[in-house]
Amino acid sequence: MTERLRTPALAPPPIRPAIARDDDPAEFFRAHYQHVWEERMQDLPFVNAALSVEVHGFVRYRGDWLGVVITPWFLNLFLVSGGGELWGDIPAGERRYLNLPCGTLQLIADDDPDLGPYQYCPLIAPVSTLSDMGSARQIAIDALKAVFAPPPEPTPAPAVDEAATTEKPPVSRRGFLRRLAGRS
Repeated sequence: MTERLRTPALAPPPIRPAIARDDDPAEFFRAHYQHVWEERMQDLPFVNAALSVEVHGFVRYRGDWLGVVITPWFLNLFLVSGGGELWGDIPAGERRYLNLPCGTLQLIADDDPDLGPYQYCPLIAPVSTLSDMGSARQIAIDALKAVFAPPPEPTPAPAVDEAATTEKPPVSRRGFLRRLAGRS
């Protein structure tokens, strides 16, 4: 009798708990992505050389940090732990849904050796369609405003004209031809 080799079940990726940041992470994220841009990304075909690294926000909301990072290869909304109620540790690569004033957004968890655990919502990737930094900056500003704005109220359905919805009797062939000829 031969023994079957068993493949071990894949263990879920480890979760490195986030360390809550008391200070605004904007400069930390800007410096990190500037370094990545200068050292690893400049010659890649999918980058948009008209863009640079810039950070908008980070705003403390319900105890955690939300901000937008622009790079020549993405424009993302980031959630960083500030010790508040938005953050939840999940494995890198997993998705979670976060209720914000604008509605529910899907975030993807990641864990960078330098940044630590963070979660992001891709806003634009690739950014090749953006013509310049001014356009990217405006999108970042608009995205932050949209995140904190409540969703628009649904427009009420137009009033139904009951006379218009009453079924009309089918028109006979004779009636149809009379109307075409201008005779009712």
